[in-house]
Amino acid sequence: MVRSTSALLAVSVCLTSVALGAHLHGRDINEPLLESYDYIVVGCGISGLVVSNRLSEIASRTVLCIEAGDADHYEAIIQDPVYVGADIGGIYDWDLETVPQTQLDGNTRPMPQGKVLGGGSILNAMCWNRGGSDDFDAWEAFGNPGWGWAGILPYFMKSETYTPVYSDEIAEEYSIHYNPAVHGTSGPVQVSYPKYFYPQSINLFAGMNLLGLPTQFDPNDGTSAGPAFVPTDLDPNNQTRSDARRTYFDPYVSRSNFHVITGQHVTRVLIEGTGGNGEVDNPTSGGNDNGNGPASGNNDGFGFGPDGSTPPLSGQTPPRFARRQDPGTSNLRISGVEFATNASALRQTVYATREVIVAAGALHSAQLLQLSGIGPESLLNQYNITVALNLPGVGNNLQDHPLVGTFYPWADNNASYPSPTELTTNATYNLQAEQEYDTDKTGPWTAGSPNGLAFNPLPLISNNSASILSNASNQNPTDYLVAGLDPTIIAGFTAQKQSLVTRLAENTVAAYEIINNNAGSLTVSVMHPFSRGTCYIQSADPFQPPAIDPRWLTNPVDRQILIEALLFNRQILAAPPMVELQAAQFVPPVDADEDALDQVINNGIRTEFHPSGTLAMLPLDQGGVVDSHLLVWV
Repeated sequence: MVRSTSALLAVSVCLTSVALGAHLHGRDINEPLLESYDYIVVGCGISGLVVSNRLSEIASRTVLCIEAGDADHYEAIIQDPVYVGADIGGIYDWDLETVPQTQLDGNTRPMPQGKVLGGGSILNAMCWNRGGSDDFDAWEAFGNPGWGWAGILPYFMKSETYTPVYSDEIAEEYSIHYNPAVHGTSGPVQVSYPKYFYPQSINLFAGMNLLGLPTQFDPNDGTSAGPAFVPTDLDPNNQTRSDARRTYFDPYVSRSNFHVITGQHVTRVLIEGTGGNGEVDNPTSGGNDNGNGPASGNNDGFGFGPDGSTPPLSGQTPPRFARRQDPGTSNLRISGVEFATNASALRQTVYATREVIVAAGALHSAQLLQLSGIGPESLLNQYNITVALNLPGVGNNLQDHPLVGTFYPWADNNASYPSPTELTTNATYNLQAEQEYDTDKTGPWTAGSPNGLAFNPLPLISNNSASILSNASNQNPTDYLVAGLDPTIIAGFTAQKQSLVTRLAENTVAAYEIINNNAGSLTVSVMHPFSRGTCYIQSADPFQPPAIDPRWLTNPVDRQILIEALLFNRQILAAPPMVELQAAQFVPPVDADEDALDQVINNGIRTEFHPSGTLAMLPLDQGGVVDSHLLVWV
């Protein structure tokens, strides 16, 4: 389930004119470009559209957002909640996959990413839940002022229009409560609840309550530990998806200063100057641009701030790059971006007078910087890419939530509990549900998301938590990392590891998640993994996907947490409220030993669609790529 936005990387550039074509809302979104733009945003997903929208609020600023995918056509598979997940692997997915996971079963895994105007918000499970306050406070503690819970909460609230559940009876029955002090009432994204509730969540929460896990009062108030029924990004009136495109672009398409082009793949950012690694070619002196040099103005460097608040929205011109303590003779600046429709098409360039913001997700943002000459020097040399900036953190520190599915179906044994599987196995039932949705916007078709979730702390579900965390603390930092990493990457992981050990010992920090699909699955996923992976280019060809290696469970602590989670599932299923569901089958079996559970894990690991960390917001000496203003270190 995609809930949170990948780290934004900001980049500053300058643009040119180019003619393209395609229509949306009666005007060309791919209309001829202006001679120059103040800001270019690479990637029109969640981050990209939010940033583009905010920057274009001031009419005197011109903003261009460049998206590799196309705009959707308001298909039911996107808009109707019942189809959640059905468009993964379809035309709006990048169709990426990992490298073989030799530490598991040796197979590759899909790594879905939105390739569409609106990005991952078009594909995701629509669950609207924030991380715990502890997570954001930990960000701040790593040298990022303003990124703690208190600093981020106003922006969470700014983004949403929250509509409480429509029935007091349902609210009480499903323990759906909310704190109005942490919710917005006038933001672009509609946040609400479906017009149908499967009763299994009641049993699940009651069972966990008996086992000592209290239900969260409000899963979005920063205390996200324990079971909770989470809201969704769902329009409460028409019960359709409230995604980034429909909230941050469609209502503002008439802004003459807000341009979007789709179907255009950015192949590199254009860099001028020197950065201590030798001269960088001037990208405007030749090649396939449109004959226009950089527009006059401030060709500033990488830079952007949280929610567009600083530095661009402050009215100040940001520095070219964030500075190291000894910047030396570096005078690097970004002058534009290069893009093309496909590998055989003519490369075109466009320039910015102020900034380029790279918001292409954790995987493609790292790839783009590496292709542009910003990244680990040894990697760039391998593909004969001129090194503009040797920045070891780019593409390292990849983190993801590893997920393992389970199967405890109960519908066949107990007909009094309706199951979403009936929508695919019972044509009459599905037709009635479809008619109810079309006519009244109620019924099972509104309840596509797995809303009954639990974020469980390790000490509350396992007697082995102290031992597991002690083992983690005593690890040598290099024991389970990729060999040959730059010392700064190792230093960053060392600091992260100690933070994780300290926090996961608390009863208020989730070690893993349970996802209840109401059909008999209590899927488990590690929330704070110790394993670290990589995302590296495997060619100088920008149209060849990067080598994505999440390295799930390479650190044994993550595997131990999954084992404890699967064992705790047995306790949940044995609790009297869950026994009422009469599970017909147990996968994994209730008598499976640790070796058998290991096999289930090795074969079953998948992504929960949350890759992050490849452009870490950390100090430079800890493998950081950007500072707390999301300016790239130079």
